[in-house]
Amino acid sequence: MSHANNPDILNRLKRAQGHLSKIVEMVEEGRDALVVAQQLQAVLKAVDKAKTVLVLHHIEHHLEEATGPLPREARERLAGIAEITKYL
Repeated sequence: MSHANNPDILNRLKRAQGHLSKIVEMVEEGRDALVVAQQLQAVLKAVDKAKTVLVLHHIEHHLEEATGPLPREARERLAGIAEITKYL
């Protein structure tokens, strides 16, 4: 499966897209800027998370492509790398 077609990534992006559409409606309705800014921040975080999932999936996919199936220990180390990326 192509990492570009990963269902988790697509679902995250589609949710962000729907959320952004609602924010456009909020702006058109003249909603309070603080509320709009909060919702925009939520969309930014959602898109950022989708990007992180995409990049990590890409790394794992191409790592296994180059080396073959990863042993359990290597997968655990890769999971640790993935965990620390949330602080980027």
